[in-house]
Amino acid sequence: MYPYQVEQDVYCYQGTTVLKNLPDIRDPAVLEQFELEMTTLRAEEPFPEGAFDCHHYRLVHHHLFQDVYRWAGRDRTVRTAKGGNWFCFPENIKTQMKSVFAKLGHEAFQPGAAPGDFLSASADFLAELNAVHPFREGNGRAQLAFLDLVGVRAEHPFEFRRIARESFMPAMITSFSGNIAPLRAELESSTFSAPTARPCRSWDPISV
Repeated sequence: MYPYQVEQDVYCYQGTTVLKNLPDIRDPAVLEQFELEMTTLRAEEPFPEGAFDCHHYRLVHHHLFQDVYRWAGRDRTVRTAKGGNWFCFPENIKTQMKSVFAKLGHEAFQPGAAPGDFLSASADFLAELNAVHPFREGNGRAQLAFLDLVGVRAEHPFEFRRIARESFMPAMITSFSGNIAPLRAELESSTFSAPTARPCRSWDPISV
């Protein structure tokens, strides 16, 4: 896991790095396992329908994490970073989210778009959404769950079980500096047209 750096983290139990959670679990390893189990179960259920906008994305996050965190689906209120890279400051999240989700109205995301155009647009969208990182936790799973819905709508479905964490994570980190080529390659390898599958559970916590 890539740990967060957080300023004045009101989301954690005092004196710890354990996120406050609905079952009041204080052991980080137990919480991590509980979170994975519950989000995996929720991922097997139908996801909320919506207009593929910011609100729809927040509904997807809430659906996945509703059993774990009281703030599921709500924007974070603290500044967070990973690997020295700061994500969007909370006071700018709403504005940046609107800008990112406006991209989904582009032709490349519509049914009938060329696969290559869709993949390039998807890599750009995912990189920008990850840079915003609107939630305190669970951004990676929400991103892939939502992008899966985007792929179905565009008639270019993904199969995220093909994702290899050891290559996907560095691609996400590289995208933070503006180079989305490795991320596009990762997404291309996870489409149904890709020749080989790489085993991975669909909703493993892939996030940077």
